[in-house]
Amino acid sequence: MAIATINPATGETLKTFEPMDDHELDERLALAAAAFEEYRATGFARRAEWMLSAARLLDEESEQLARLMTTEMGKPLPQARAEAAKCVQGMRFYAEHAEEFLATEPADAAAVKARRAEVRYQPLGPVLAIMPWNFPCWQVIRFAAPALMAGNVGLLKHASNVPQTALYLGELFARAGFPAGCFQTLLIESGRVEGVLRDGRVVAATLTGSEAAGASVASIAGGEVKKTVLELGGSDPFVVMPSADVAAAAETGVTARVQNNGQSCIAAKRFIVHDAVYDAFTERFVEGMRALRLGDPMDETTDVGPLATQRGRDDVERLVADAAGRGAHVLCGGVTPSRTGWYFEPTVLTGVGPGMRMFEEEVFGPVAQLYRVSDAGEAIALANATGFGLGSNVWTTDPDERERFIGALESGLVFVNGMVTSYPELPFGGVKRSGYGRELSVQGIREFCNVKTVWVG
Repeated sequence: MAIATINPATGETLKTFEPMDDHELDERLALAAAAFEEYRATGFARRAEWMLSAARLLDEESEQLARLMTTEMGKPLPQARAEAAKCVQGMRFYAEHAEEFLATEPADAAAVKARRAEVRYQPLGPVLAIMPWNFPCWQVIRFAAPALMAGNVGLLKHASNVPQTALYLGELFARAGFPAGCFQTLLIESGRVEGVLRDGRVVAATLTGSEAAGASVASIAGGEVKKTVLELGGSDPFVVMPSADVAAAAETGVTARVQNNGQSCIAAKRFIVHDAVYDAFTERFVEGMRALRLGDPMDETTDVGPLATQRGRDDVERLVADAAGRGAHVLCGGVTPSRTGWYFEPTVLTGVGPGMRMFEEEVFGPVAQLYRVSDAGEAIALANATGFGLGSNVWTTDPDERERFIGALESGLVFVNGMVTSYPELPFGGVKRSGYGRELSVQGIREFCNVKTVWVG
């Protein structure tokens, strides 16, 4: 794939970029290694000063950044503004809490026959971040803010269709005062990631992306014995039980399915509804999906914009056609509108089952699957009948039922009576084929630290 900005609303190539050559790449890696040796010795107060400066810059430039993100990957402009604001929040969170999260922890010296015993958290070195296009700023910041505050340095290999956002982020930290080499954008093709990951100057990697990409990075890093954090796909269940507020669940469900034009790992994808409220929920949900306004993502009234790439739109088309061809029923949508750009109509299907690709694979677009179940046990079994385990939504006001779902659902996140999202204050990540490791919160900043035991006799 070319490194280029291609407007998904029009298909027009706006700007192309030449990938850096091997010499420049080597210079960038050398700079990162050298920068780490000095940067690791800076204190939390100095790092926080730089991070807060970066947050101020991003906040001041949020409208420019939002329009850039919308241009490059097609999310509705109000959602792009919200993403920029979330980045500012995340940067400030780690500037304020990093020292607390990484403070030395005293241990029971007497129990281990020592004069002093403690646990320290120390940075590892240059970390490679392989980031996706769907949240082109937030995905990067939720790695960069904790990594830089911990004393690591970052190397960003961003998705090839958001190069201007990638370059903006690389320049942001430099403009904020971080020393040269602390955070660099690498404009390189995907085929060159392996060489960077195997380079001895790179000590670890984090990836947000597809299951295939995660498996590849994990395999390479495993051969080099390097730490990785992987946040991969999801096929999140959205369970609605009889005690739920059906109207609120249906309204939230529409947003949960089409957020970011349906291109979110934590978007609700499989709506599992108890028989007692299935008809009422379905009527409201389908009505809500039909009412969504498909259009130019720069238009403030647009609900759903284009998919980010033509390939992504084609993949969604094929998944829907496969399900419909094998007996699934399309309640609304299901077609590509006859307009310029990579659009797909908000779609709802029933009757999806084993043998259909959609039953096993993640649908990265505004396509919802509806399932009818008879009790909580059947709902849990169906919710867990996937190789993914990222997020999950449960709608119930029954306390016992709530605790049963929280305990039984195989996912890294359970949201009850609300939509799955990410917060700097809470750890984020999945289980099963959705990856491993955690971002955000105290767990996220410690992922790329040496947890060092100290024993003094």
